[in-house]
Amino acid sequence: MVTMTSADSALKSFYLGVVAEQLNTAANPLLAKIKQSTADVWGKEIRRLAQYGVNGGVGAGTEEGALPSAAGNNYEQFVTTLKNLYGTLEISDKAVRASENNAGAFVNLLNAEMDGLIKSSSFNFGRMLFGDGSGVLCKVASSTGNSITVDSVKNLIEGMTVDVLSSDGAEIADAKGRRITSIDRDTKIVTLSGGTLTGVEEGDLVCVQGSYNLELTGLGAIFKSTGSLYGLDRSTHKWMIPYMQTSVGAIDEIKIQKAIDYLEETAGSRVDFIVCSWGVKRAFQKALSQYKQITETTELAGGYKAITYNGIPIVADRFCPDGTMYLLNTSDFCLHQLCDWKWLEGDDGKVLKQVAGKPLYTATLVKYADLICTRPCGQAMLSGITEA
Repeated sequence: MVTMTSADSALKSFYLGVVAEQLNTAANPLLAKIKQSTADVWGKEIRRLAQYGVNGGVGAGTEEGALPSAAGNNYEQFVTTLKNLYGTLEISDKAVRASENNAGAFVNLLNAEMDGLIKSSSFNFGRMLFGDGSGVLCKVASSTGNSITVDSVKNLIEGMTVDVLSSDGAEIADAKGRRITSIDRDTKIVTLSGGTLTGVEEGDLVCVQGSYNLELTGLGAIFKSTGSLYGLDRSTHKWMIPYMQTSVGAIDEIKIQKAIDYLEETAGSRVDFIVCSWGVKRAFQKALSQYKQITETTELAGGYKAITYNGIPIVADRFCPDGTMYLLNTSDFCLHQLCDWKWLEGDDGKVLKQVAGKPLYTATLVKYADLICTRPCGQAMLSGITEA
């Protein structure tokens, strides 16, 4: 007979490994390319030494003259807090009891719940890779009833639970924990659960529930020319600024090659991964077709297929900003983590817990991590590309 005890055991002994593998390698091709490590984690922080420039103890001299003065490598310490990543599934007591005498039905129930958890976690984890850590999904253009018109629906999906915050990040009591019930992607109108929204105005922020300023340090935070990153001010650490070209217009091989050459010439960095929006990928393929060039493909970790440029995979990602292409040396990136995905266990060692006052059981996956790029100047971004 199937029981909650056997469900709990299955989640810990069988599903955890499968879920971790799916989220680490199959959730997103860029994530699959980035190494993951428990090194440099100190308490609730990540402290990573980053080397820049070259060793200064080199020079020429006379046969009997003084040797060059010692001057070791240049280091700076990156400091960032571990971000708390959660994914929760929910199983009703009724569903479990309905399948307690049918092991096959019970397995199907767990499989369906785990598939939903993987889909949701993959969506949000992939989205965070391109975010700036703020958790802002989009901004409100206008509000009517329980619907809002937003400036972009790229980061939204039906079923997501969101908070609408004021433009300065303050809470709006009536707009917390609203679930997205429908999205009109043509008009960018998003309908939320519950009654009429009050106090929501143009410029307000839409964020994943409880996540404002608590998400991963993604590409959106790395590709900036001002402000601080990992506790270092870019104004006094120019090597923290990536190569960025705006208003690129029509994309072609020369513009891509110029960025690649610049990184290798100035930073000794070799691009091994290119990620762009779908429209930019089509524009690049169109540019190649004009010269009758064959678009070669390659297979990446996780089973993803990608076109290539001089052997470098070019991957389209739904969360990459429109008109944008990132040229990355992924060996400079690491997802530092306290541990891999784990179930949140209670004092009794169980992962399935009853929701207080409800005939429901929940289980929560956790991961404490953040993304660090040790050589921002070795990365490039082309934006303002005309999409096809």
